[in-house]
Amino acid sequence: MSNIITVTDAYKELGKRCVLDHVHVGFEEGKISGIIGRNGSGKTILLKAILGLLPLDKGEISVRGKVMGKEIEFMEDVGFIVNEPGFLPYESGRRNLRYIASIQNTVSDRAVDEAMEKVGLNPRDRKRVGQYSMGMRQRLGIAQAIMESPSVLILDEPMNGLDNDGVGDIRVLLMKMRKEGRTILLTSHSKEDVDLLCDTVYRMDRGVLTQER
Repeated sequence: MSNIITVTDAYKELGKRCVLDHVHVGFEEGKISGIIGRNGSGKTILLKAILGLLPLDKGEISVRGKVMGKEIEFMEDVGFIVNEPGFLPYESGRRNLRYIASIQNTVSDRAVDEAMEKVGLNPRDRKRVGQYSMGMRQRLGIAQAIMESPSVLILDEPMNGLDNDGVGDIRVLLMKMRKEGRTILLTSHSKEDVDLLCDTVYRMDRGVLTQER
């Protein structure tokens, strides 16, 4: 299969610190690719650049053959979590997702409910998001990422805050989505998660990306 995302000589500084140091990498369509590394290593910066949320100082990123910042401004047909998901704390999880779905009006109420059920949340639960545990908020963020059935998922630390059952649920979900032909790029602190889930594994350290397998 071909690469759906290609990063060529990506260089980025924040302040006077290099956060992406001439990164070259391609992420293959229909595969799960994982990036491991410590906090501050540059993982999240790379994801933001791929999504079109952060411009590069040098280099180029192309998605489906279109150059980010020239032919497209933001990545399309993608679901993502970057940093902690933000929701209205005084509304239920379902109502939060329905608000987001109404922006483009492309997701039915049933699709919202199904996304919540896939991540182990009850769409009929009226508990306000402000009363959610960290793990429930993370599940809701993943539901938001998948509810439009995107062909690509970009997930920054998707297991963050999940208990053992939650980690198991999300691992099963991601493997199922891979079998459906979706492309998934995720970051993690957990080598176990990456080893179990990913076809290709990279390590990021001080902005330098190297392939581990």
